[in-house]
Amino acid sequence: MAHSLLILPGDGIGPEIMAEVRKVVGWFDRNGIAFEIEEGLCGGCAYDAHGVPITDETMAKAQAADAVLLGAVGGPQYDTIDFALRPERALLRLRKEMDLYANLRPAKCFDALADFSSLKREVVSGLDILIVRELTSGVYFGEPRGVSVEGGERVGINTHRYTESEIARVARSAFELARRRQNRVCSMEKSNVMEAGGLWRDVVQEVHDAEYPDVELSHMLADAGAMQIVRWPKQFDVIVTDNLFGDILSDAAAMLTGSLGMLPSASLGAPQANGRPKALYEPVHGSAPDIAGQGKANPIACILSFAMALRYSFDAGEAADRLEGAVEQVLADGLRTADLLGQSGGRAASTSEVGDAIVAALDRAG
Repeated sequence: MAHSLLILPGDGIGPEIMAEVRKVVGWFDRNGIAFEIEEGLCGGCAYDAHGVPITDETMAKAQAADAVLLGAVGGPQYDTIDFALRPERALLRLRKEMDLYANLRPAKCFDALADFSSLKREVVSGLDILIVRELTSGVYFGEPRGVSVEGGERVGINTHRYTESEIARVARSAFELARRRQNRVCSMEKSNVMEAGGLWRDVVQEVHDAEYPDVELSHMLADAGAMQIVRWPKQFDVIVTDNLFGDILSDAAAMLTGSLGMLPSASLGAPQANGRPKALYEPVHGSAPDIAGQGKANPIACILSFAMALRYSFDAGEAADRLEGAVEQVLADGLRTADLLGQSGGRAASTSEVGDAIVAALDRAG
């Protein structure tokens, strides 16, 4: 039975990198994993065509698909339109309406790129950590929110709010993922100054004690966690944290690998009747409008996002390993887009050359 995959290339470099993902999907489709693919508009391109960043029809397709793969959204031409119609609102709608509460951001350092990190090689070589960020609650969604005038001056308000069920479900996701890895979870919050942080710590501990006593659990204040991520990141396996801190900590961890062009992500919901979660996969980087259409974009983050889809949506862990191995081989062979050339110089490979090389590496691996 074919897996249904909704592809949303988006804006800027999104269509270019997604074209390379389509080559990889095609390889797996020819080699035993069948896909039914639909494509839609999301972000600025949807606004240009329909006046909204994502249509109800595309949302319905996203809800029905086994997985959604997104390129990137946004561009400076949309900065002056109404906030509710900006391309990024499509992402928030997808996450909220699909109830994608667990955002997975791996930070894995391929050996060929260990010298590209701003940290020393011995700090990042062999790095493989996973940050699980709660994605549909917290300060980004809490009410009340907005800007008002009090006492003759403007006041900005955002409410940091969590229920215990929201905390518990993302904690379960982290513990389940840890069981597939090194079986260690570190929960990060600010329980020393925030009541919601205290509740976060309590609920994570309760879920651990009742359901996952076999998983090693530690707690850390989020500011200390930020320091430890750049001091010695290999001490961590899975980090679970709230929406705001997860946003910040995962971006800090992103730079350990040397380039945003290398970083995939997954946003997962609760298991459905078939046992699989609703899921959205996307690279961490943005739409990079300054290089759009020039063949300079690094497609690896989006290709690795598809590898995450193989692993978490399609129960194809061996295929995901094979794809990640092909990426690692291409990097070891020295084929690099401009963002990965660093001080070594040389000719930068084009977006399509990297995609073709990864498909060729898959062929060689069998």
